[in-house]
Amino acid sequence: MIDQFINFVIRPPRAEYNPDQYLWERDFTLAGRTYIRQDLELTNARGHTLRCSHYLPSPFPEDASLPCVIYCHGNSGCRADANEAAVMLLPSNITVFTLDFSGSGLSDGDYVSLGWHERDDLKVVVSYLRSNKQISRIGLWGRSMGAVTCLLYGAEDPSIAGMVLDSAFSNLYVLMMELVDVYKIRLPKFTVKMAVQYMRRIIEKKAKFDIMDLNCLQVSSKTFIPALFGHAKDDKFIPNHHSDLIYKSYAGDKNIIYFDGDHNSSRPQFYYDSVSIFFYNVLHPPQISSHSCKLEKYYDLGDLKIGAGLDEGLLYEIITGVHSAGTDVASSSSAPPAISTTKCVGELLSEIAPVTTVVDSVHEEADILSSHEPSHLEDQPNDQNEECCSYTSSNRESWGRCSSLGGSDEESSADCTAADNGHQTRKVLTMPLRCMQQKSSELKKEEKKKKKVPIVPKKPKSEKFEKLEALSKRLRLCILKRVNHCRHPTS
Repeated sequence: MIDQFINFVIRPPRAEYNPDQYLWERDFTLAGRTYIRQDLELTNARGHTLRCSHYLPSPFPEDASLPCVIYCHGNSGCRADANEAAVMLLPSNITVFTLDFSGSGLSDGDYVSLGWHERDDLKVVVSYLRSNKQISRIGLWGRSMGAVTCLLYGAEDPSIAGMVLDSAFSNLYVLMMELVDVYKIRLPKFTVKMAVQYMRRIIEKKAKFDIMDLNCLQVSSKTFIPALFGHAKDDKFIPNHHSDLIYKSYAGDKNIIYFDGDHNSSRPQFYYDSVSIFFYNVLHPPQISSHSCKLEKYYDLGDLKIGAGLDEGLLYEIITGVHSAGTDVASSSSAPPAISTTKCVGELLSEIAPVTTVVDSVHEEADILSSHEPSHLEDQPNDQNEECCSYTSSNRESWGRCSSLGGSDEESSADCTAADNGHQTRKVLTMPLRCMQQKSSELKKEEKKKKKVPIVPKKPKSEKFEKLEALSKRLRLCILKRVNHCRHPTS
């Protein structure tokens, strides 16, 4: 029985898996963006090879560095446990690094040490990421043994931006004594203590660490890294009072979340949302647009530049007017629409693609633009960065279908294609700013009469591109006409 308990501590069931089957693919799509899995090997201080994976956007943003979260698995886990972390954090421009600790998964080593030697493995990973100029801030996310590893390492490296600590134990010796009661081992207390001391010597001989040294309360009081604690209410393996003790003695900014479940149960959605928000706040990922610029050439305005003869606000007014027209909504407000000048022209134009209707007469639009009537269109919310700056893990439940986990290749490609189609931009009408105001009342009357809307067949891509070219020419002409009108106002 004592040998079984020793193996329970330092040699739990070891995860054996095929990385290409249980990890994310080497190239995969998530929320309309492409990512890669870089597999690499690092060597720790004891000479053990650590198998690691780094999830990165592809292509990597130029002239930018992204933060990284290192996921630390539990005593029977492996780097596949970081799959959900990748789903949550990658859309927020946060890369994810994960590894098999020594003695776990596919890495070298015969025993685990519940955080003692794993701390040195983590140090090797942090050193590797620090040498990578593409990585900025670093955060840690650990569960069970991984949470203890993060605590022990965080006490030595205050440069870590933040830590998420899920189900950490406060003191290994105390935990072992508690497990005797949990598993109802009917022995006198003094006999149990003698057995634990015997186990202590065997573990120190085999795994090269002293169980009495694994005390997180000794380091929590001198650690100042922002931390988010989490623990299941019905955890029988590591009771939640362990996290409570660490939380109370923790010196840094802290918060704690208790949720339903046990030690190995899946975490609730609100907990993952809290983790996403926490890492976003401490890592400060850059705001990088996730939208493709393949149609950029169709928005070329030629040699037309914003200069002394062209008011910058005018350009935004025209483009925003075209964008607002696509919503088919008229505003009763007498104030002109608030135009955001924080976006570049290309970003504003990208919001109105693809174009489905082009006005036939350009001269008629120029005449309408030359009128003196103010605009009364409603402002439209800006949701351009919704994917690249997601705080939540709304895609968490569907990640397995886009990877090789949980389905065949045909199913994966079909589900990923369906997900990409869901992110296509909505159709818009390309009526000019003033024209929309005059025709809005007529459109409302026509909509009331129509009971059924005819289905418009999908147009080929070539026709859409031709219309985008027409839009580019139309914008140039509209702007030139408006500038000419501003220079020579009518009496």
